[in-house]
Amino acid sequence: MPHFFLKLIAPRPTFAMDMNDAEKKLMEEHARYWKGRQDVGEVLVFDPVLDPKGPFGMGILNVTDEAGARAFADGDPVMKAKVGFACEIHPMRAVTRETTN
Repeated sequence: MPHFFLKLIAPRPTFAMDMNDAEKKLMEEHARYWKGRQDVGEVLVFDPVLDPKGPFGMGILNVTDEAGARAFADGDPVMKAKVGFACEIHPMRAVTRETTN
């Protein structure tokens, strides 16, 4: 199956450090969404990247095509909330324990 790298960009550079209560709740919904999809095999790995230039979210999806990756991103509660998040989608070839040659 194709793999896709998703990069979630917060609405402001300081988001991870200064979320308000509503944003914290939204991030909890976001994490439940990703974990639920991980539990059924669509997500290989996800979590924040603590880049000193600015943290961002990342995940690697195991979906059939880019349209599937876009549908996944569009279904994320943070994207549906339309509060300034952006999501980049990049195709990739991931080597996993399940990969065979």
